[in-house]
Amino acid sequence: MIVESSAIVAKGLGIRRGGRWLLRPASFGIPGGVIGIAGPAGSGKSVLLATLATLRRPQTGTVELFGEPVTTRTALRRARARIGFLPSDARWASGSTVTDFVSYAAYYQRRPSSSVRRVLDGLDLADVASWQLNELPADLRVRAGLAAACVHAPDLAFLDAPLSGLPAHAVRDLVPLLGTVAPTVVVTAESAADLGWCDRVYLMDAGRLALADRVTARLVRPVFRPPQRTMPHIAAAWSRAHRSRGALAHA
Repeated sequence: MIVESSAIVAKGLGIRRGGRWLLRPASFGIPGGVIGIAGPAGSGKSVLLATLATLRRPQTGTVELFGEPVTTRTALRRARARIGFLPSDARWASGSTVTDFVSYAAYYQRRPSSSVRRVLDGLDLADVASWQLNELPADLRVRAGLAAACVHAPDLAFLDAPLSGLPAHAVRDLVPLLGTVAPTVVVTAESAADLGWCDRVYLMDAGRLALADRVTARLVRPVFRPPQRTMPHIAAAWSRAHRSRGALAHA
């Protein structure tokens, strides 16, 4: 269903890969908040995320972000300036230090060095800022990825399987952070049970994307439900960043 408050609107969106439909042409809207997309390996979650994030073109249909069709270069630039994207694999950057990794993202988004310091402090990464990514424990690598994806205080963040393979204690620590990185967050996982903390969950399989029904919702009751206001220093850091967006853009 598409409503006026939908942060993402897809119209006739169809995605093919390797000669098969990952998503058969469909129209849908994704509202604000924390949205989960669950599906088995190979179902197309990562490709869908990349398509919604404007990093891949669909075979059919269009995507609207923030109420604007992303059909021109100008609209694409505007949309990407407001999007954060965390891929499931960033091994290409494993030899970079945390600071260099986040600084590159800030440079790409035309943000000053102060935004790097702010996000590293907000995600408790200051003590490991000089470490290489391949030296970090898995949960800190996720935090570093979040810092790079959200150094520009995006309005929409796409997080591809950020909790995959992490131990339970790391998941408990990270879940409260994931919903703070942007007003709208879209996060994926193979199992819907890992997304019970989201505001709503979509299921993707066999070329279809469907909102989890009531029966499924009971099966994905939150394993780790973060309180409404957790990690206040993180929320405050992003709040300051959003308030200063205009100044940063011209710095």
